[in-house]
Amino acid sequence: MRDPKNNNELNNLKDSLVRYLDCPCRYFPPSDNDSDLMRAYDNALERGKKEGFFPMIVAVDSTLWECLVMNTEQNADESFEFNAEKVREYRKKILSEPIPSPKEVFTPDDEDEEEEDDNIRDDTGEYIDIEADNCLTGYWDIFSDDTLPLILAEIPAKNPWEVFAWLPFGGWNDCPDTKEQMSAAKHWHELYGAVPALVTHDVLEYVLPKPVGKEKAMEIAREQYAFCYDIVDQGIESVGALAELISISSVWYFWWD
Repeated sequence: MRDPKNNNELNNLKDSLVRYLDCPCRYFPPSDNDSDLMRAYDNALERGKKEGFFPMIVAVDSTLWECLVMNTEQNADESFEFNAEKVREYRKKILSEPIPSPKEVFTPDDEDEEEEDDNIRDDTGEYIDIEADNCLTGYWDIFSDDTLPLILAEIPAKNPWEVFAWLPFGGWNDCPDTKEQMSAAKHWHELYGAVPALVTHDVLEYVLPKPVGKEKAMEIAREQYAFCYDIVDQGIESVGALAELISISSVWYFWWD
């Protein structure tokens, strides 16, 4: 499926995403300033605690759309049409079934996977300069200075891990599928208060009330590496460096190639 090339196609995709999510949504067009978006997200995060929903920032992205309809056993076409009843059936089925244990999710599939590197030094032996991640970044368009077109959705889930029943974006390449996403999210929320906050077709970000500190950071880094190899192998380069980042950050970033 091609990306929307004009405003009509973009509006059709946006409208289809809103109907697919079937919850209150607010659209944010591309902008070089994310202050309104983050103000709205922070407000929704607080309101959601009282009103019973979890906000998610969702990219208006045709590849994400393709993943969503694929996981509800539908074919993506250029009209962005879908069967709403199939989506409801999928959501109901996922929410009624057990999810795997965190141990299953965080155990590498490939026993021959390279041994993780706990160092926080680069190839020259120097310590890597690591700055905290305390802001969501996955909504920026890498080809411009603007945000992606975005929807702020108020997902009517009872628990934060259940948002993936509304946003089943995984299950391709090494990206965990819906139940695996739910398992990881449940585990990290119950232990650290982490909640999913943003999804594009290949990026997922969590927000936390505060950084976890150094005591648990290495354990979490090993979990995150098993969950998403690319953040180390094509990113920060070592599990030790990831642990250092996790220890000081209130945002967790995942990306799958």
